[in-house]
Amino acid sequence: MSGAAVRVDTSSPVPPYEQIRAQLAALIRSGRLAEGERLPAVRQLAADLGLAAGTVARAYRELETAALIRTRRGAGTRVAPPPPGSRRGQAPELAAGTRDFVAWAAALGFTEEDVLQAVQQAFRDR
Repeated sequence: MSGAAVRVDTSSPVPPYEQIRAQLAALIRSGRLAEGERLPAVRQLAADLGLAAGTVARAYRELETAALIRTRRGAGTRVAPPPPGSRRGQAPELAAGTRDFVAWAAALGFTEEDVLQAVQQAFRDR
């Protein structure tokens, strides 16, 4: 992965596999991980994060189910092309990314008002 970092907060109520899945999904949907870009092998990412390989494997399986990545023997795991007739960064990706963000924020105990204020502040600060 070119410069994209995945981090896991083991003190978070959000399971580690979900943290990995949500972060990678956001990187892919935002275009920071481009189509065809290779992701680390399951064992390598697990070692880098200090997690069990099964944790990373579950995140990768869910990303494959969502058609965001593809794993091919001999070619590794790569960012999948967007479905025909769509492209990353369109409204469906924004909706999916928003759902991921809201789920993460809710798991941490933030209210809708907290989230809306944070998003509005982020737009003002950019």
